[in-house]
Amino acid sequence: MEGKIVKALSGFYYVRTANKALYECKAKGAFRNENITPLVGDDVTFDVISEFEKTGNVTDIKPRKNSLIRPAVANVDQAMVVFAVRTPNPNLSTLDRFLVLMQKQNIETIIVFNKKDLAKGDDIKNLRKTYKNAGCKVFFIAAGGDKPNLFFLKQKLRNKITVMAGPSGVGKSTLLNTLAYGKSDEQAAVGSISSKIGRGKHTTRHNEIFDLGKGIKIVDTPGFTSLLVDENDFAKEELYTAFPEFAPYVGQCKFKDCSHIKARDCAVEKAVADGNIPQTRYNSYKAIYEELKAKKKY
Repeated sequence: MEGKIVKALSGFYYVRTANKALYECKAKGAFRNENITPLVGDDVTFDVISEFEKTGNVTDIKPRKNSLIRPAVANVDQAMVVFAVRTPNPNLSTLDRFLVLMQKQNIETIIVFNKKDLAKGDDIKNLRKTYKNAGCKVFFIAAGGDKPNLFFLKQKLRNKITVMAGPSGVGKSTLLNTLAYGKSDEQAAVGSISSKIGRGKHTTRHNEIFDLGKGIKIVDTPGFTSLLVDENDFAKEELYTAFPEFAPYVGQCKFKDCSHIKARDCAVEKAVADGNIPQTRYNSYKAIYEELKAKKKY
């Protein structure tokens, strides 16, 4: 039989078939011998052990159109990273690292800043300016009751499998509830989540695909565990390609192999000084570049 892995938990893979049947499967030993790990999102074939108990063994993994390590999923159409405008304040360094990893995989990314109702002063203006040219669609929402912006976000999510990530406490559960039920009341939304996606305000501990209806499928993932960028992701010399706002300037540097860090006549550094490239984005570039440079020595 054929199906898609919609959840992986404690060595079991839950495979949903085209007719919506769900089978609890183990992976054949050959996968371990070949150092292959089935991923949520994989399209697979499996043998049925018990039709009554809905158990089976995954026997083959079909070719993947993409696969991510952090988070560990396959065959996604896009990514959605969720942060709060405030409470907690967004860690832009972590956000930028996520964007770098998605750029490497050519995964289109949506940035969602939740809790816009808690914004103060120029919070939203500054965040919008920072990510204006970062190659991402940016939404500012209040997940419990921001119907206009949520409507446009839903349009972006329809008919696609979207992997969702973000730190704890930013309102991912409330967002999922609102996408699934259209609830405007946060308490009602969080309460209703248990029947459809199995969690309220509890921390996600595994990856799982949830079908929220109307073509919206979300891969809910645990909070960030490791977002280190290493040489398997990028050589330091090509890291600049993960920062789209650098593109108009890299060809204007005096030296072709410019590192864009304390370099003579560097157009990128001048663009930062002139305010054309956000300082926080450039700081993230420098931090990741130096990490890659240090790893190359060992």
